[in-house]
Amino acid sequence: MIKSLSRAALLCSPYNRSFSFSATSIFAARQSSITGVRRGFFSIRGMSTSVSSSTTAVAESEVKVLNGINDNYGGVVVQMHEPMDSQLFGSMLKTSISHWRQQGKKGVWIKLPIELANLVEPAVKEGFWYHHAEPNYLMLVYWIPGGPNTLPANASHRVGIGAFVLNEKREVLVVQENSGRFRGTGMWKFPTGVVDEGEDICVAAVREVKEETSIDTEFVEVLAFRQSHQSFFEKSDLFFLCMLRPLSFDIQTQESEIEAAQWMPLEEYAAQPYVQKQELLKYIVDVCSAKVDSSYCGFSPVPTTSTFSDRKHFFYFNTVDLKRSHI
Repeated sequence: MIKSLSRAALLCSPYNRSFSFSATSIFAARQSSITGVRRGFFSIRGMSTSVSSSTTAVAESEVKVLNGINDNYGGVVVQMHEPMDSQLFGSMLKTSISHWRQQGKKGVWIKLPIELANLVEPAVKEGFWYHHAEPNYLMLVYWIPGGPNTLPANASHRVGIGAFVLNEKREVLVVQENSGRFRGTGMWKFPTGVVDEGEDICVAAVREVKEETSIDTEFVEVLAFRQSHQSFFEKSDLFFLCMLRPLSFDIQTQESEIEAAQWMPLEEYAAQPYVQKQELLKYIVDVCSAKVDSSYCGFSPVPTTSTFSDRKHFFYFNTVDLKRSHI
């Protein structure tokens, strides 16, 4: 899935720990202790003293603020690590918000590992809301300025692939699923699947075909794609129709998901009643047929890098027509 948040990363910079002291407390400040980031917070302990001829009165005050780091957008990020009493956390959170408001901070992000789930309730009571959740943590957010917030939304799309695998006999690789809405219908379909987090589309297509049928393939092109909405968990969905070239031909089905798999003439696949009734599937057949007849060019993956990352990415485009235009 495009578990792609709108701002890909929250970069860290040293947290502003500067505080002002009055002239009368300078001596006391020298004796104050500042406790670091042991438990996800730091404490500032100041002592004010007044000296008389016979006695010294000492008043001690302590203020605790959650330890955070500045992000690149005027906000602050707090990562909790060690257990804490929920009431203490709520009190510290209230104090921290006040402190960050004085600093002019905007968004506050609190990352809670799953073992600190007891801290969710006090955070929600202070106005935090859920941003996203992963298997081992929950991210909560808060907007300090009030009014409409500009915090990036959670990832909005899931990414899926459909694999068009054609052999030299003009036969297409098709499967019958033993789960889902096509279970027991006798419907033959292309191998499909969901792209894993951090996985490229071209890699996912090859993997899904291998998992479902044991057929080794080589990625050729993205032929077309579809965007739909209100799909999986009310998220949007991107589906990429991919063409792959088979490198092996002996089928072994994945018993956990696939009931049957075979090589089928493309015309026979297209003649299925369900395919004929579905506008999307008819378009898919038209695109695949045009590709077989060499009158259609899809989008090939070209490795690229960017200024944001040294990791290789793939840029998909019509390399055939681009090459022709430069001849």
